[in-house]
Amino acid sequence: MKYFLRIGVIGFSLLSLGAFLGSLYLVRNLYIQSSGGAAVPINYHFSLYLPDNRNSFFLGIIEGAEQAAAEENAAISIHSIDPVKNELEMASYTGVDGVIVCPYLEDALARRQLDRLGQTQIPVVIINHNIPNEQPWPFIGTNNFDIGRRIGLLSGNISAVPIRLAMVYSDKAPGIYGERELVEMGITAALGERLAAPIMGFRTNLNPLDAEELLYRLFRSNPDINTIVFTDSNDTIAAAQTLIDMNLVGRVQVIGFGSDPGIEENIRKGVVAGSIVTNPERIGYEAVRSLAALRRTGYTAAAIDTGIEIIHGGTLK
Repeated sequence: MKYFLRIGVIGFSLLSLGAFLGSLYLVRNLYIQSSGGAAVPINYHFSLYLPDNRNSFFLGIIEGAEQAAAEENAAISIHSIDPVKNELEMASYTGVDGVIVCPYLEDALARRQLDRLGQTQIPVVIINHNIPNEQPWPFIGTNNFDIGRRIGLLSGNISAVPIRLAMVYSDKAPGIYGERELVEMGITAALGERLAAPIMGFRTNLNPLDAEELLYRLFRSNPDINTIVFTDSNDTIAAAQTLIDMNLVGRVQVIGFGSDPGIEENIRKGVVAGSIVTNPERIGYEAVRSLAALRRTGYTAAAIDTGIEIIHGGTLK
């Protein structure tokens, strides 16, 4: 009797083990199917350093970078460039295959961090705001002089009177603020004598309501301004509502930044005259492709201009 009992226990144990192994086999197959096949070794690990502000522009850069990373079979990690967090300071010790930096720090501080990466032979690509150097790093982004020139042409087309223009830069768009001299040179080159006064420059912080407060202050102290240019999409939307509240639509021309649905709707309504649109997805995409080329061949393009677009009432359906 005991003999048969032992045989039964052993048989049941073998059946249980077989069922367990079968379950493991099924789980393995499901994992392979869900991941698209057998695991493929990652070619590279890149790091992307951005300001902490995650507006639509920087999210677009991340989206483009992740798309290119998938095509290059690379892993990409997102980090803060905020000096308080020391993440870029530690980049040279991480052993990554390449670094993408969107600088908004003072040029001297950014250059010191980038030089340290160069000393450890880690390839670097700069995006959005270029930093002059004896041996320039590859740059991916827009030509800010051309942005200014296009702003000037647009403002000249929408206004027949002498133009009194205010530029509102933003901490939410540090790349344009970092090259504000180039932007204003482009505006001046396009408008020439149509500028009735020197360009006035202002700056908003990360607070989404700061643009609204700035406009109230601006029109109290400078009521003769007839053209205002914003360099951030959130500021553009806030300014549009403020113009409506102050009953200044039509008296003050607003040129915005970005193609958010709220901006396009205000263009259709005639509250915003037009908007500057860059291509952040392409910036992130080309940056990763450039790093991959540097790793494969040691060479890449010195600069890639990702271009700009102007949207206005005539371009929107």
